[in-house]
Amino acid sequence: MRVLITGAAGFLGSHLCDRFIAEGHTVVGMDNLITGNMDNIAHLYGHERFSFVKHNVSQYIYVAGPLDAVLHFASPASPNDYLEHPIPTLKVGSLGTHNTLGLAKQKGARFLLASTSEVYGDPKVNPQPESYWGHVNPIGPRGVYDEAKRFAEAITMAYHRYHGLDTRIVRIFNTYGPRMRLNDGRAVPNFIYQALTDQPITVYGRGTQTRAYQYYSDLIEGIYRLLLSDETMPVNIGNPDMEITVMELAEIIVRLSGSRSEITCIEPTDDRIVDDPQVRRPDITRARTILGWEPRVPVEEGLARTIDFFRQRL
Repeated sequence: MRVLITGAAGFLGSHLCDRFIAEGHTVVGMDNLITGNMDNIAHLYGHERFSFVKHNVSQYIYVAGPLDAVLHFASPASPNDYLEHPIPTLKVGSLGTHNTLGLAKQKGARFLLASTSEVYGDPKVNPQPESYWGHVNPIGPRGVYDEAKRFAEAITMAYHRYHGLDTRIVRIFNTYGPRMRLNDGRAVPNFIYQALTDQPITVYGRGTQTRAYQYYSDLIEGIYRLLLSDETMPVNIGNPDMEITVMELAEIIVRLSGSRSEITCIEPTDDRIVDDPQVRRPDITRARTILGWEPRVPVEEGLARTIDFFRQRL
């Protein structure tokens, strides 16, 4: 296949580029580098089956030649990023999704949308199945990301139903691994950076919020299988067996890194934890049944690899 991957210089987009290249496909990567980093794809430069275009997908997209698939992964994804860039976040979820859908329609390509567990908001159901409609505050600070993704899902399904476009939607649960940014702002890179520099590890609130963490390679495998499947409804990809509290995550990282850091609970004075989900755990029945997919990397193994990556970067 010849595929377009938006957000190609980001954490997940760059790993997707690697997977498609490894499978023998040709990749056109696209990113405006607001949160992406060219270092993530530098190793692909000069590869005969990879090319890169610096472009903001919220503006009209032109790609020469045929495309077999369009994978839309462009978007700020951490609270730090989408609170700093609220309007571009809303635009890439709305205009960017519209533009990439239009491109897929023009090229007769299959379309895959990177959605998120954030469409469930602060859920009243745990674990969250794809049938759950969510509990989202549309006017809260996090709404710029949550509602952008909810709109992206809605317009993707509209293109599927009205235009007959061949579409896929993956709802991504908390994912970590190499190529996350040191200043990403999410719990895993924050805690690892603080642990490796022997700073106090800052846990927001009491750290009782739960997240279900998955290693990036498990997610990439699930996305690849979903693209090649016939499933057009949203599919959760996450690790239901790894639901732990944020405090437990901090304790694991301190132990694995051999850090002398102390864990400190703080109450942030900004918008980072407004409407912060208190629980998060995927129901992956659909992924297991339809894709034959299961997460395979234990959280401590994945965190150890990620700590090694950050240690090398530091």
